[in-house]
Amino acid sequence: TMPKHCFLGFLVSFLLTGGEGIPPALDSLKPQRVQFRSRNFHNVLHWQPGRTLTGNSSTYFVQYKMYGQRQWQNKEDCWGIQELFCDLTNETSDLQEPYYGRVRMASAGSYSDWSVTRRFIPWWEMKIDPPVINITQINGSSWVVLHTPNFPHKDEKGKNLSKENDYGLLYRVFMINNSLKKEQQVYEGARGVAEIEALTPHSGYCVVAEIYLPLLDRSSQRSEERCVGTP
Repeated sequence: TMPKHCFLGFLVSFLLTGGEGIPPALDSLKPQRVQFRSRNFHNVLHWQPGRTLTGNSSTYFVQYKMYGQRQWQNKEDCWGIQELFCDLTNETSDLQEPYYGRVRMASAGSYSDWSVTRRFIPWWEMKIDPPVINITQINGSSWVVLHTPNFPHKDEKGKNLSKENDYGLLYRVFMINNSLKKEQQVYEGARGVAEIEALTPHSGYCVVAEIYLPLLDRSSQRSEERCVGTP
């Protein structure tokens, strides 16, 4: 018969491996701070390594699903990667739907449990960067040129996206009169160029701009001020 201490050792080993020779899920390998970051319609899953430092041998596996779905989907581009992020923009493109992501880590034949995000709804968490503006003076008028953040160029089906038509993007431009300390909105529209006319000669003014998205009913932060003087 098998000695008692040998049997107990076998039983512990059996329970730890699930009886199938599979390495146990190690809590110390489990990825930490798994969260979505949503910026300019890009939804990227980020995480940090587990508490055990494993050098460059660690790989990560990412899955996702929409709220209510039973089955998790593999993200093929993020299956066995070494990066600490995964772009799930196309997989989470419905702005008002809740999603989940999860990550597990493998190192030296051991696998962690899955680390799951909290519920992620792009519409709630989306941040929009302000436009970058430049001012050019021509014949007594000032032309404000607005540059947008980098939005996705294609949807999940590969269709090209237009910032103006598909995102409904609008620019708002505000002029601040330096002497009067007074602000007024001088433009709202989809074109990335705005003309400011009838400026008072020999005066100084500053311009700021923001992006407004009716789709989200949300504005970006304001751009940095650009200040000029009129001749």
